[in-house]
Parts: sequence; structure tokens; C-alpha cells
Amino acid sequence: CRIARITPMTATFILQELLSVANPEKASFLQRFFKTGEGQYAEGDLFLGLVVPLTRSIAKANKNTPLSEIELLIQSKYHEARLCALLILVEQFKKATELQKDVLYDFYLNHIDYINNWDLVDISCPYIVGNYLLDKDRSHLYELAESKHLWSQRIAVVSTIAFIRKGEFLDTFALAGKLLNHEHDLMHKAIGWMLREVGKKDRAALTDFLERNASLMPRTSLRYAIEHYPEAERKAFLSVKQIKNK
Repeated sequence: CRIARITPMTATFILQELLSVANPEKASFLQRFFKTGEGQYAEGDLFLGLVVPLTRSIAKANKNTPLSEIELLIQSKYHEARLCALLILVEQFKKATELQKDVLYDFYLNHIDYINNWDLVDISCPYIVGNYLLDKDRSHLYELAESKHLWSQRIAVVSTIAFIRKGEFLDTFALAGKLLNHEHDLMHKAIGWMLREVGKKDRAALTDFLERNASLMPRTSLRYAIEHYPEAERKAFLSVKQIKNK
């Protein structure tokens, strides 16, 4: 009898590769780490237990996978399969023509419902959304920020790291201000992280923002933002926050 062969660079082939190296013990840990329990932000998500470098190597080996197959992969119930799909998109974006970048950008935004955890957002949006918008109108980021959808809002903020790397901070500050009092800790961390990245490029610009906003910021955001300041300056900003809370 003939043995059925699975065609390389299809969703089925990639999923089989991921399943072949699954680690149940690691999967159990990851499901706790990524808050998949009832009522948590990733409720019901399923993990295979792969470390990111392993998933990344599988993605690179399948970087020419057609978009139709990536679409099937990104809809998988397994977290690492969705991660792999996003890493393939990142690989394709690196060498895409302008027309292909249009298609990849639209595909990414049309599948936000499957980009449903902070690691999936952070490993993909700067390299697709951020890089795509470097020389374009950025109003879509503000639409994402206003969506009331946690992952869309995180995409809006974290994508700006692509601008920060080019010395552009206005959108980071504007989006941070818009989402400064977000109810979720994952947004507090994302905002603080982006502000810290601004500080690496231009300490004076970050200091100006903090002097106007430190008393209004969640403590987590503020601590992230001032992580690289001298101890005396960190204490000064934190004391402003404490005075405001009294």
C-alpha cells in the first residue's frame, strides 16, 4: 500500500513538525505562565510545550509557505502553531515587495482575533505593523487603540518600537497618553516598556513626558519607564506618584 505523504510548507506539514517535538511537561508550565485558566486573559489556550527558538527554526524552514496555508495555521487551537504562522509572516515581510507588504499587513490586521496573547503580539507587530507604517499614515494605530480590544491596543502601542528605533517618539507618547489609565496590567507593562525604549534613545524627551504624566501613571508603567534612570531620579518620580495617591 502507498504511504500518504504530507506536502512540505502546508499547515498540516508544519503542525506535524510542531507536534513531533511537543513537550507535555513544558506545555503544562506554559499554560499556567500564560494565564489560560478560567477567567484569565488567555482562557482555554492550548500549548504544545515548545521553546521559541525551536518554533522559530521551524518557521524559517517553512518561510515560503503560501498565505492560504498560513491562514489555516494561524487559526490553530495550538498557541505555538499560531506563533509559527506569525514568525513565517515576519520572515516573508523582510523580503517582500511593496505590494506584498500591503497584502501581509492587511492579512495581519484581518487576523487579530488569533493574535491573542502578549507574546504573539510582541514577536510580530513591530516587524509587520510598525515597519509597514514607518513611511505611511499612522491613523490606524489610533483606531486600534480605541477598539477596547486588549490585543489590538497592545499591537497599537508595541508597534511603535519600530518608530522609536528611527528616533520618532510622538506616536509612542500620544498612544501612551491615550491608554495611560488602561485597566489591564499587560497594557501598563507595554506602555512602560515603550517609554523605556524612548529613554534609551532620548532621555530628555522621556523625562519631559514623565514630568507631565508620572503622577497619573500606573505604578507598573512608571517603574518600567524609569528602570534605567539613576536611583535618585527613580525615587523622585516614584515619590511624585506616592504624593498624588495620598
